[in-house]
This record gives sequence, C-alpha cells and structure tokens, in this order.
Amino acid sequence: MPPGVDHRVRPARPTTVHGFVQLGDLSGLQKKLAENPSLLNERNEIMVQTPLHVASGYNNVGIVKFLLNWNGPDKVELEAKNMYGETPLHMAAKNGCSEAAELLIQHGAIIEARANNGMTPLHLAVWHALHAEDPSTVGTLLKHNADCSLVDDEGVTPLNLLSKASNGGKLQQLLQRHAEEQRRRKALEICKDATAKMAEFETAMATIVGLEEIKSQLHRWAKGMLMDERRRSLGLKIAPRRPPHMAFLGSPGTGKTMIARLLGKLLHMVGFLPTDRVTEVQRTDLVGEFVGHTGPKTRRKLEQAEGGILFVDEAYRLIPMQKSDDKDYGLEALEEIMSVMDTGKIVVIFAGYEEPMKRVITSNEGFYRRVTKFFHFKDFSTSELSQILHLKMVDTEVGSSLYGFRLHPSCTNEAVTQLIETETTEQQRKEMNGGLIEPMLINARENLDHRLGFDCIDTDDLLTITMEDLRAGLQLLRR
Repeated sequence: MPPGVDHRVRPARPTTVHGFVQLGDLSGLQKKLAENPSLLNERNEIMVQTPLHVASGYNNVGIVKFLLNWNGPDKVELEAKNMYGETPLHMAAKNGCSEAAELLIQHGAIIEARANNGMTPLHLAVWHALHAEDPSTVGTLLKHNADCSLVDDEGVTPLNLLSKASNGGKLQQLLQRHAEEQRRRKALEICKDATAKMAEFETAMATIVGLEEIKSQLHRWAKGMLMDERRRSLGLKIAPRRPPHMAFLGSPGTGKTMIARLLGKLLHMVGFLPTDRVTEVQRTDLVGEFVGHTGPKTRRKLEQAEGGILFVDEAYRLIPMQKSDDKDYGLEALEEIMSVMDTGKIVVIFAGYEEPMKRVITSNEGFYRRVTKFFHFKDFSTSELSQILHLKMVDTEVGSSLYGFRLHPSCTNEAVTQLIETETTEQQRKEMNGGLIEPMLINARENLDHRLGFDCIDTDDLLTITMEDLRAGLQLLRR
C-alpha cells in the first residue's frame, strides 16, 4: 500500500446534537440548533441525557459555554436529570471535568443536587479522584462550599468514601479540613440564628401578663431546644427529645389557649415541629353519637393536627362525672388520642378546670407516662386584668373592632384596676378572667358611640375611650 496513507477507520460524521457535542464539534452543533432550536434539551435514547449532560461529562468547555449562554426561545435545562437522576454537574463531577463544573456552578447549578441514589456531585467527584488520582474537581466543588456532611441513600458521606481507600490520604486531609471549617461556620450561623430566635420569642412572651412560672418553663424549653440545634450542627449525636405532652389546669380565660398558640410557634421555631399549627378541639369535635363513629371522627382530627399541636379544650368532658347510660364514647376518643402520642408526630395539650381534669388523668393508666408536664393557670388579679386591657388596646390589629381607638390618659393602670375591682364581683372575675376584657372594651366602644353626637368633628373625641366608657362597658356585663 502507498506510504503515508492513514488506514484507520474514521468515524462517520455525526447526525445528532449529542454526536456533535461528544466530538466537540461546536460549529456542527450551532448549525444543527439553528435548523431546529427545539433540540437544545433533546434527550438521547437509553441514558436520557441532554446535550449539556454530554458536554459536561466530556469537559467540552466551549460547547458548555455555548449551551449555557444560548439566546434562543428556550433556555438550557441546568438541572435536567438523566436515567440515574444525575444533573450535568453530576456528569462533570463523576468524570473529573473541573472546568465544566466551574462553569455550571457559576451559572447557578445546584451544588447539592441529588441523584437517584442520593449522591451529590461531591460524592461522585471524590469517587473519580480516588480512581484517577486527580482531586481538581473536588477542589472546585469545595471552593464553592459543597457540603461534606451530606449522606447518600446508604448513609455515606463523601468523607466515608475514603475510609476504605489506601490512596486517599491527601484527599482525606483536604475534605476533613473543609468539613471542619464548614462545621465552625455553621455553628456560628446557628448561634446567631438562635440568638435572634430567642429574642423574638422573648418579645412574644413580654406581651403575656402574669403566668411567670409557665413563661419561665417555656424559656427553658426554648433555650434547651436551640442548644440541641447547635449540638447537632457540630456533628454531635444526641438523643431526641420526647414530645412535651401537657395538661393545662385552670379556669377559662386564664391564658391556656394563648399559651398553646405561643408554644406552637416555639416548637416550630426551634425545629421540633414542622408547623406552628394549633388545632383546637372539644368533645363535640371528637365524640360520635353512635357505635363506630367516634374512632374515625377522632382520627380525622388527629390527622388534621399532625405536625403541630392538638389542643383539647375542656378535656374533662370526655369523661363524664357519672355514666347515665352506655352510649358515651368519650373514653374511646381519649384512647385514640393516647395511641398517637408516642409517635412524635404531634404534641397534645389537655386543658380544663383543675378538679374535673382529675377524671381524665385517672381514666387512662398511660396518661401519666405520656403527659409529663402539668401547668396550673391561676386566676388573674384585678391589676393583671388591667394590664391585659392596656396591652389589648396597644396591640390592636387591622380588622379588630378596636383598631384605631385609644384610651384617655386618665385610664391609668391603677384607675382601671380600681374600676374592675368595684364594678365586677369576685365570682364574675373567677368565671371570666381574661375573657372579661374583650366584651368590656366592645361595650365601651358602643358607649362612646352612644355618648357622642353626629355633630362631633374632633378626631380625638371620636377615637378616645374614657373611664366613663369603660365603666359602662363593665356595667353592661352585669347579670
């Protein structure tokens, strides 16, 4: 054969966008897309990869740039996934294509994207570095703060991949150094976040009148749970806290529902519960009239409350004082609630008068094992009721019947305390507690309207509730 002739078989000219990308033929790719722009994110057979997957996996940097900067009607799918759930960044990482990885990250690729097996690009980059002895792609990902602590579906971190390798010394040092720096940075962020959360919580507690013992306990819980959050951020393994099921014992209007709502926000804020939802129920929401109705009815409410707090108000009504017949199913509802209290999916608060609640506490042998916190809500003093009134007037929201109104300067805390003392009975205060204030103020506003004439144009007079109005507001509550 004549000398100088190359007898190797040359590959056929590609015909697909994927073929042009694989060969690094940018001009051929440009021509193909000019003819049919819809091929930009075309998936190939079997592997289900886009052109960007292929370009990234072959480190064809010029083509990666071209695809990322495409100005056609469609945009390149940066997070498209192939049959293994891998994005283009996964492809660059698993093949040691550091330059392609850098470009993808600069254009917003998700550095912690997960493949079908839970692996991140860093997992794959470490795997490649071990076999190719080239840590450059690992370095690129770490430069952009790839998380060294993430685990795949088998619970393996990128560092764990090195544990059985004999040639991963330098790589292991690189990852460990980065992981330690990440832990320190995360701990500082969590410390700052915890301080802000604690301040927010204390601001909310400052609006609550009285209940010092309960507020102190909530403060301890908040700090403890935030400390747990910090421990976990440092990689420490600690036991999870048990759901803090509680009993709130006291008269109506003593703040039980308000504290339950604050507690919902607290447990959600510190990550103990996924939502701050408080589902309030009474006997009628749980108990059916016939055999077979109570179980499903109660379970529906439990499903509704899952992830938050179930607040069972007047819980003693579930256990009647004495059975008049065999058709009371309150105990069945209580047993349904007890059955989910160990799952960790819900926090339950039972609330009601102290004496009647003893029937609930003694009706189920598992009650004391599950309900570990008992809080006693004392009746409000007249001074505390006055404080509640002033806070309510300061914190009126749009939509409130008192929004825009204010108290006259003569309505001092001392004056309102004395007014409540003289215009209400001890029995009335004991039965209503904080529930006295809202109707008192609504009545006071109505008295203001009655007192003023249509010819009044003074804006202060139109919006100012006086001691006279407050007195009338209380007198209208007399029975």
